[in-house]
Amino acid sequence: MTIPERHFVNDLSALPDDFVWGAATAAYQIEGAVDEDGRAPSIWDTFSHTPGKVDNGDTGDVACDHYHRWPEDLGIAGQLGLDAYRFSIAWPRIVPQADGRVNQAGLDFYDRLTDSLLEKGITPFPTLYHWDLPQAQQDRGGWPVRETAERFGEYAEVVAGALGDRITNWATLNEPLCSAWIGHLDGNMAPGLKDLTAAVRASYHLHLGHGLAVQALRAAIPNASIGIVNNLSPVHPATDSEGDRLAAQRGDGHINRWWLDPILGRGYPQDMVELYGVELPVRDGDLELISAPLDWIGLNYYFRQIVTGDTTGPAPHFRQVPGPNVEHTAMDWEVHGPGLEQLLLRLTDDYGVQKIYVTENGSAYQDVVGADGSVHDPERTEYLEQHLAACARAVSKGAPLAGYFAWSLLDNFEWAYGYDKRFGLVHVDYKTQQRTVKTSGRRYAELAAAHRLRGRRAA
Repeated sequence: MTIPERHFVNDLSALPDDFVWGAATAAYQIEGAVDEDGRAPSIWDTFSHTPGKVDNGDTGDVACDHYHRWPEDLGIAGQLGLDAYRFSIAWPRIVPQADGRVNQAGLDFYDRLTDSLLEKGITPFPTLYHWDLPQAQQDRGGWPVRETAERFGEYAEVVAGALGDRITNWATLNEPLCSAWIGHLDGNMAPGLKDLTAAVRASYHLHLGHGLAVQALRAAIPNASIGIVNNLSPVHPATDSEGDRLAAQRGDGHINRWWLDPILGRGYPQDMVELYGVELPVRDGDLELISAPLDWIGLNYYFRQIVTGDTTGPAPHFRQVPGPNVEHTAMDWEVHGPGLEQLLLRLTDDYGVQKIYVTENGSAYQDVVGADGSVHDPERTEYLEQHLAACARAVSKGAPLAGYFAWSLLDNFEWAYGYDKRFGLVHVDYKTQQRTVKTSGRRYAELAAAHRLRGRRAA
């Protein structure tokens, strides 16, 4: 569906003067160089090289070649006027094997990246885990076993010790829902399992690993500002029937409450514990670790979910259905800016969160490179504007929103979708590795610059 181009944003003045304008990436999606400088395979190397798992047989072996082209990419981030850059650190570059030995060459890469960002006046926002578990750790049981959480805490200690003298802002996990539910229950992401028991145990140990990482970061970096990143969705019943209302309640538990409640001190939602029917491997002190105080919460938002009941498969017994008369991205995800406002206010009003970042928000479309080499993407441009407007509305209603990170800085390896789905503000020609800033990237830079100018004038 093609929509007419129009400027959606007229007023972002509700955003605070010190609002952070950023963009985000993830290591396996952009770095390539999968067997260089001591890096060992991750579960995503294994998964992407398994026939039939990724569209077109694509892998992250080269991706955007960011490992070699990072100076160019950070230069583009500077040209866009980004305040901050959210990237992930590849665990299999730092501690490649399960024996705990540290690979200095891997640390050196992120050391150079950090110094370059700071030289450009761009604040680094690293995420310790964006799904690339070392395969060696998977071979010892992966996230369904406690050892992986413990090794994650040790890895966090290593990274904090190396970079904590220069980096203040840290995220522990990115979208643990995807790691647990899509990777261990649906089987559509690494490690590709379909096992409810394994999925629930993985979810628990991801949370425990988060708590251990918070502990390590606090010990190494006294002034650390620490958060966790969850992908959340408003969940609505498809009809007013009791069955659909109950399905929406289960959907909310599966997608939202299971990932927010234990982190924010409410424990695991009992209705979902009963629904899954899997005993959580809780030990004394675990829940206190998991709910250790955080400085901010990261929200990744892409779409709302409209659901109906479905008892044909395993728990949680709901199924997403399309909404009527809605726009969709190339991912077949509904475009629904008000959902972002709704989630920001829920975190504020229901959970009492004191500081929020939108850590990912973006859209995939079928971009075309014009005859003049430009990439004109009016749909993505409007998507950005619509969702930034939702951010401003939420702030005007009291949401403590501190910043927004567009997904993504670069077109990249989009997990099981391979390279067909492009989310970037910057187009990447995967054959030549040429980068081209899209219309959406230029518009994002304009909005950020205009907001800063208003802030300086107000001061």
